[in-house]
Amino acid sequence: MHIVIVNRWPRFTDGVRWDHELTRYEEFVDHTAHQVSYVVDPAGATGVRAGREQIAAQVVVADISSFDEVSAAVATVVDEVGRPVDRILTLSEFTLDTVARVRQAHGIPGPTPEDVAVYRNKVRMKELLAAAGLRTPRFAPCEDVEQTVSFARSCGYPVIVKPVDGAGSIGVHRVADEEELRALWAGQSLHGSEIEEFISGTVHHVDGFADADGKVVFQVVSRYLNDCLSFQNGTPLGSVVMQSSAVRDRIEDFARDCVGALDMRGMPFHLELFVTPAQELVFLEVAGRVGGSEVPYVIHKLFGVNLFELWLRHLSGDPLPAVAPKDGDPSGGWLIMPKPQHLPAEVVTSSSMRASVNSVWRELVPAQGQVLEASGGYDSLQSGRFIVVHDSESGAEADMRRLMADFRIELAGHPQSAPAQ
Repeated sequence: MHIVIVNRWPRFTDGVRWDHELTRYEEFVDHTAHQVSYVVDPAGATGVRAGREQIAAQVVVADISSFDEVSAAVATVVDEVGRPVDRILTLSEFTLDTVARVRQAHGIPGPTPEDVAVYRNKVRMKELLAAAGLRTPRFAPCEDVEQTVSFARSCGYPVIVKPVDGAGSIGVHRVADEEELRALWAGQSLHGSEIEEFISGTVHHVDGFADADGKVVFQVVSRYLNDCLSFQNGTPLGSVVMQSSAVRDRIEDFARDCVGALDMRGMPFHLELFVTPAQELVFLEVAGRVGGSEVPYVIHKLFGVNLFELWLRHLSGDPLPAVAPKDGDPSGGWLIMPKPQHLPAEVVTSSSMRASVNSVWRELVPAQGQVLEASGGYDSLQSGRFIVVHDSESGAEADMRRLMADFRIELAGHPQSAPAQ
C-alpha cells in the first residue's frame, strides 16, 4: 500500500522532553512492506525519524490544518511516487477534519467528514447518545441570540457555551446570567458553538481502544484534579488513575455503551463524563484519538500499553498486538502547573520536586533563562509538568496535591509563587 502520514507533532532529542515519544511511525508503520510518504509542517518534520531511503516522498506545508495546503501536498506526493494513495492517516485532533476532507476529495478510503463528526462535533455525538438512552447534558446548537437565551431560560443558569469542534477547553465559557450571555453574543459570533446545561459533579476521563468490531479491548479510568476550563484560568490541572471500585466498574460499562452507541471502531477514545453528587453518570464529550497531555505516558508506564501503537497498526492494516490483561491495579497520574497570565515571561528560578516527592517519575520544569510563550497546548513547556507513579490512588492524589502546594517558580517581573490552586 501507499500510506500518507500527516504529522504536526515534533519529537525531541534533548533527553528532557518526552513529548510524542510514543508516536514512533518508523516502528509502528512498516516502511518496508508499504510505500510511506509524509505531509508535515516544520515542527512535524522533526517527528519523522525514518531513514530518507525508507520515505517515498515528503512534503512540508506551512499550515497543516489547511485543507487546500494538505490536499495540494497529497497531489504532489502522488505525482512524485507515481501511484495513488491507499490510506492517509493522522493522529492529531486538530487535523482529523482536514484529513477526512482530503480523503473525500481524493477518493481515499477511510473515515469521511460525516464519520469524523461523530467524535468531533459535540452536538452530533450528544444527539446519537441521547437517542440511545444515555444521559447527556441538555444541549442545543447556537443559532441566534434569542434562541440561545430561550434555551438558557429553560434549563437555568449557569450554562456552558463551547465550540462544537473544539479541544482543550479553548473557547469554552461558563455563563452566569442572561446579561452575560447577550454580551457574549454581542462580542463574537457564536455560530459553530453549542450551549448546554451546566452539570455539577466530578469530571472523569476514560482512555482506551475499540477494535475493528467496536469491542473495547482496553480502557483506563482517571479522575480529574480540577478541570480543563479552570486550567485556562490559571489553576493546575491533573488526573489520578482510579483503582478498582464499584464506581469505576459503572464508568467502564458507561464508556462501553457510549463507544458502542457512536459505533467507534478501530480507534482509541478519550471520553469525559461527570459523576454527580447523586452518583449519576453524565456524558460530557468524546474524542476519537489518544488522550492529550501526559495521559498516554501514564498508561504506558503503568500498564505497558501504547495506544498510539494500537492505532497506527490498525490504520496501516496490520494486526493489532495482543493486549495483555492488566497486571495488578496500580495508580499514578499527571499534573500540569499552568503558565502565568502575562506572557512571554522569562524564568528566573523553578523548583525540581523529585527529591521531595518520591513518586515523581518524570518532571519537566523550565530552566533559568527559558521563556514561557503564549502558544502551545498541554504538552508545551508549562510552568511545570509532572508524572507520578504509585501503588495507591489515595497516595498518588496526596502526592499530586503536595506538588500543587509546594512547587515554586519565579519569573522576571513577577513575585515567586506557585500557580493559583
